[in-house]
Amino acid sequence: MSGKRQTTMAKLQRERRVAEKRQLKAEKKAARKAGELPVDTSEETVGEGSGEGLADVSGEQPEEISATLDVD
Repeated sequence: MSGKRQTTMAKLQRERRVAEKRQLKAEKKAARKAGELPVDTSEETVGEGSGEGLADVSGEQPEEISATLDVD
C-alpha cells in the first residue's frame, strides 16, 4: 500500500478560488435579501468586460476589409 498523496498547489488554489466565489455569492445573496442590492434578473456573462472576440453586428465591414474588397 502506498502512502497518502499530497495535494498539489494548483488544486489548493482552485479550491480556494471556489471557496472565495461561494463566499462572495453568499454575501451578495444576503445583501439582496436585506434589500441593500437591487435584484439582478440577468445572467452573468462569461468573459464580460472588454468585449474582445465579439462579432460586429452593425452590418458594416471594417475599413481595412472594405478597402481590400473594393479593389478591382
